[in-house]
Amino acid sequence: QVQLVESGGGLVQPGGSLRLSCAASGLTLDYNTIAWFRQAPGKEREGVSCISMSDGSTYYVDSAKGRFTISRDDTANTVYLQMNSLKPEDTAVYYCASARYEPRNSWIYFPYDYWGQGTQVTVSS
Repeated sequence: QVQLVESGGGLVQPGGSLRLSCAASGLTLDYNTIAWFRQAPGKEREGVSCISMSDGSTYYVDSAKGRFTISRDDTANTVYLQMNSLKPEDTAVYYCASARYEPRNSWIYFPYDYWGQGTQVTVSS
């Protein structure tokens, strides 16, 4: 049984930081991409970042570049999203998801087979 469990969300002031975690279990070795998506109220879900579980290569959308860092801990089967310099527009439910492809520039359009339940991030003063 595959499970992706997010944690680490919360309320933070603008300019603050949060680290999200995605604990994965039950994934087979061919699920090479773990990605973070987010969805704000009234908006479509959007990709944020992804990482290759084979070679560690990373991809970011423009709004995340320079502020967010995705990483992995293979021993813990966990992927992290370190978010710095947070802005009110980063407020959303953040989800991790897994796809059976090696990451490349089109990672946002992959079919993601497994999703976590999401964790709320609120950036507000």
